[in-house]
Amino acid sequence: MNIVVLGATSGIAQAIATKLAQEGHHLILAGRRMDELESMSSDLRIRNQVDVYPAHFDALAMDTHEAFVSSCLERFPTLDGVVLAYGYMGDQKESETDMDIVKRTIDTNYTSCVSILHRFATYFEQQKGGFICALSSVAGDRGRQSNYTYGSSKGALSLYLQGLRNRLSSAGVTVLTVKPGFVDTKMTYGQEGMFLVAKPEKVANDIYKAIRSRKSVLYTPFFWRWIMLIIRLIPESIFKKMKL
Repeated sequence: MNIVVLGATSGIAQAIATKLAQEGHHLILAGRRMDELESMSSDLRIRNQVDVYPAHFDALAMDTHEAFVSSCLERFPTLDGVVLAYGYMGDQKESETDMDIVKRTIDTNYTSCVSILHRFATYFEQQKGGFICALSSVAGDRGRQSNYTYGSSKGALSLYLQGLRNRLSSAGVTVLTVKPGFVDTKMTYGQEGMFLVAKPEKVANDIYKAIRSRKSVLYTPFFWRWIMLIIRLIPESIFKKMKL
């Protein structure tokens, strides 16, 4: 398969790209840091004997998204899937007094995702096949005082993906919503209150299996499904008094 990985230099994305290349898939690794992308592409190409190409992609430059998808189709005659694996998590306390952080969070984690996935969705719908895999978060399952700015942007993305899945199902297109718990990456480094932290490679393996089995929603590691179920079931009258 020919697959585009968006935000390819993130910790989880690198693990996903490695897994996909090991399984023989051809890749376009997209992001802003071209030096890292070129190094990754060369390494995966040599190790796995597959086609891997770096490509510049700026999530927040939404007026370039249409041209970006066209450039991917110039590189590969057909595309089989896209993995969206970028995001931004600012400091919650700072976001409560700084609207710029709020805007950056929403634009990165939601608005830009809708912009680029809208283009890919149209292509896959016309092709009548393919998959969209996007990383949301367990943080989007319920608003908590400790990270509701980030969580609300991921919750909006999850709802968008749910609707997109409903739309594209009849066209044979799979839409996978990935909801990781805490993962050991640069974005979470130094965060307080982290527990049950997973390695990116574990998450990548779970994602690959979910893509192959055409799952709709993946909690990874699996136990986060039950943790978040408990959190969602707590009555609001009690929940609002909790320090979560």
